[in-house]
Amino acid sequence: MPTKDIKKTKTSSKTKGKEVVKEESGSKLRIRVRAYESKILDTSVKQIMDTAIRYDAEFYGPIPLPTEKKKYTVNRSAFIFKNAREQFEMRVHKRLIDIINPNAKVIEALTNMSLPSGVNIDVKMI
Repeated sequence: MPTKDIKKTKTSSKTKGKEVVKEESGSKLRIRVRAYESKILDTSVKQIMDTAIRYDAEFYGPIPLPTEKKKYTVNRSAFIFKNAREQFEMRVHKRLIDIINPNAKVIEALTNMSLPSGVNIDVKMI
């Protein structure tokens, strides 16, 4: 079965009289934010986006990722009612933000940012 060669091309689109050219960028900062409560997660993502806007950084997101659900089943009683069980569930909400071509000011501001407890952040340079 023959394979096709895929070429990367520049695409352009017009928005409000300005022409925007999308290209492959050199470096990207990928931020994954995780939390148990969605309200705290949304406020921390908003804080990250405000910091990126303040330093004129171009970014994509927040992109909602699938919620991770962990279910635990526990016996209600240890001895008599062996078939009676309770189920508990933990939900982990996730968001993804990509910052394109970050400068040193943006990276420094993101590292010095204080976020609420219960919010986990993973930052990768791609």
